[in-house]
Amino acid sequence: MDNSSKVMYLFLEGHVELHKHRYVYFIITLIVYTLIICVNTVVIFVIYTNKCLHEPMYIFIAALLCNSLFGTTALYPKLLSDFLSETQVTSYSACLFQAFSIYTYGASEFTLLSAMAYDRYVSICKPLQYATLVKMSTVKKILLCCWFVPACVVGTSIILTYQLQLCKFHLDRIYCNNYAIAKLSCGDTSVTKSYGLFGLTLAVFPPVIFIIYSYVRILDVCLKNSKEFRRKALQTCFPHLIIFISFSFTSCFEVINTRFEGNVPHIISVMVSVENLVIPPLINPIMYGLKLQEIYSKIKRIMWKSKTHTSF
Repeated sequence: MDNSSKVMYLFLEGHVELHKHRYVYFIITLIVYTLIICVNTVVIFVIYTNKCLHEPMYIFIAALLCNSLFGTTALYPKLLSDFLSETQVTSYSACLFQAFSIYTYGASEFTLLSAMAYDRYVSICKPLQYATLVKMSTVKKILLCCWFVPACVVGTSIILTYQLQLCKFHLDRIYCNNYAIAKLSCGDTSVTKSYGLFGLTLAVFPPVIFIIYSYVRILDVCLKNSKEFRRKALQTCFPHLIIFISFSFTSCFEVINTRFEGNVPHIISVMVSVENLVIPPLINPIMYGLKLQEIYSKIKRIMWKSKTHTSF
């Protein structure tokens, strides 16, 4: 009997302890998701509609925010539906697709942040070569790799999980996690888990190492230049650096929480598991919308026009 005929549905048991206050969690989740959609969409709209912002740095920002919308949409609609349902159940194929989407979002976030680090590195360390090294054709190729490579790495892991013979169908999570699904198998999961660790290393470490290298070089150049040069460099690099640190920490917590489960209170475990789909998608547009003067001024202009039309 193949895997698909054994397990057709999975029950998300992570909701059991949340059931008592599910309507409160529903309202909180709805507010968070609405905020994420609004703030990310506003910044994407501003970049898309203003031709003066059609430069590599802003295109990478828009891509990062689109990735945030992709990741959160893989989680929140299903989560909101589950809070209102008596039974939290999902089809096996939908569960695997959700895991694929969330993992791809996470891996793409790191690759996009590394692409943005490359843009800042060339802009600050090799300004005379910027137009040559960061052409629009190059930007398109980088963005293609930022989504295609993570999708291939994650997709292979999902396919290996799908090949497993599952004999249990209760998932102790509030959303589908590939590692947690693999643990439902009563067969040999060594290949799946080994590749999962390899895929995690491949998706995270090269981008992180490159980002750190880029900022070491940027810091070196800044220390050799004037205060005004350092101020301008900090203004463009600070949002990216904060977002990178934030996403790295939240992702690290999620990996530790998934692979090294301990005696952690359930509500804390739930909060940690969704942290990288709450904090980065909220911080990203706020940091870039407020810290980068070009985007901030465009948002203020749109809001002022809207306020003027409303008053009339």
